[in-house]
Amino acid sequence: MGLKKIILLGGPTASGKSEIALKLANIINGEIINADSMQIYKDFLILSSRPSPQDEKKIKHYLYGFQSSKKIFSTGQWLKLAKRQINCCIRAKKIPIIVGGTGLYFKAVTNGLTKIPQIKNVQRECIRNLHKRLGQKKFYQKLIKLDPLAKKFINPYDVQRSLRAFEVKKYTKKSLYDWIKTTKSDFLNYKIIKVFIDVPKSILLKNINSRVDEMFKKRVVSEVKNFLKLKISPDHTANKMIGISEIKDYLNMKFDKNRTTELIKIRTRQYAKRQFTWSRGHMKSWKRIYDNNLSTLLGKIVKEIV
Repeated sequence: MGLKKIILLGGPTASGKSEIALKLANIINGEIINADSMQIYKDFLILSSRPSPQDEKKIKHYLYGFQSSKKIFSTGQWLKLAKRQINCCIRAKKIPIIVGGTGLYFKAVTNGLTKIPQIKNVQRECIRNLHKRLGQKKFYQKLIKLDPLAKKFINPYDVQRSLRAFEVKKYTKKSLYDWIKTTKSDFLNYKIIKVFIDVPKSILLKNINSRVDEMFKKRVVSEVKNFLKLKISPDHTANKMIGISEIKDYLNMKFDKNRTTELIKIRTRQYAKRQFTWSRGHMKSWKRIYDNNLSTLLGKIVKEIV
């Protein structure tokens, strides 16, 4: 008997991943697991472009729209749930298809998550205050003195990773580099097939434009209005969703509808560009596939799986 299979299906926003996953699941007897950090939220069906309830009836979908926007949700929590769901699929003789655009979720599957001891909030705050006082340039120099290994894997301009490396070394006495090096995937005994939908820029721009226009036909404004009533803390992940701040400004009559849709399209294009950049740096081993014809594209993906 061969290795148990897991399909990872990644790609930029509006690349058609949900439709591809649905059709692929039909072909290979699969079930779909969400790997999009915004599609986990129950408050956003339209804004996060979640699969429709009709699509969810055709093929089993997991980890979509189950989380309240009020709660913090981490990559670690997602991995724990995804692992359980993957094993359920395999026990049911189905192939799990993990689909989404959140690079960190995919990385958690392929590389594992570092099990660093919890660092107290007061200690983390102390490091952030130090960073505010020094600025990134001096803070990075201080980090390299504290942990010379950080130079191997942290860009001098990467604020988040610099902060993380500093607090880890200071409070665990072990370099983040060493923690990462000893981390292993939970899926070493599985065959992981990694496919990235490498949609051409011209097609992606067209898809983004039509998706945003479609959102406004589907009462996205009401969805955001209901979310704003929850008065969720600005630093919560859900508040970072593209479209919330723009529609909020529209509701406050700062912009008209045309300007609002244009701003959402611009931000979505910028996000897609960041996803491509991430994929070039972190998804080098992934098979990049695209074809204008959906049947041909599915054929190419199936070839990678069998």
